[in-house]
Amino acid sequence: MGMKSIDLVQLDVPNLIQQLNKAFADEWLAYYQYWIAAKLVVGQLRNAAAAELNEHANDELKHAAMLADRIIQLGGVPLTNPKDFGKFANCAYAEPLDSKIKTIIQQGIEGERCAIEVYNKLLNLTKDKDFITYNMLLSILEDEVEHELDFMALLADLN
Repeated sequence: MGMKSIDLVQLDVPNLIQQLNKAFADEWLAYYQYWIAAKLVVGQLRNAAAAELNEHANDELKHAAMLADRIIQLGGVPLTNPKDFGKFANCAYAEPLDSKIKTIIQQGIEGERCAIEVYNKLLNLTKDKDFITYNMLLSILEDEVEHELDFMALLADLN
C-alpha cells in the first residue's frame, strides 16, 4: 500500500479504520441474519421473501468485502474474529426467532434503517476528506436504501 494514498486522507486514519471496522461487523451480522432468515421464513409470499433475503445477504457480503479492502488499503486490519462482530457492531443483530414473514421483514427494515443512519454518519465524516472511502460508502448506502424500499414493498404486499 502506498503512503500517498494515506496522505490523501485528511482524517484521523486510525479512527476511520475503527469506524469502518464497526460497519464491517454490521455487514457480517446483516449477511448472516438475512441468510438464515431466508432458510427459516414461513408464510404467504415465503418464496418472494426468501429470494429477497438471499439477494440482500449477498449484497451485505459484498459490502463487507468492500469495507475489508478499504480498511487494508488504509493500513488497518479488518476484524478477524467473528466473536467480535456483536461487540463492535453499530446495529443490533436481530435473531430470527420468529419465522413469520412479517416479523422477519420488519427486522430487515429496522436493520436497513440502522445501516442507512450509520452510512450517513460515515459519509459526513469522509466528505471532502477521503474521496475514495466516501465514494465506496455512497455506493453501499445506495444499496441499503434500496433494501429498505424492497422490504417495505414486500411488507405492503403482505398487507
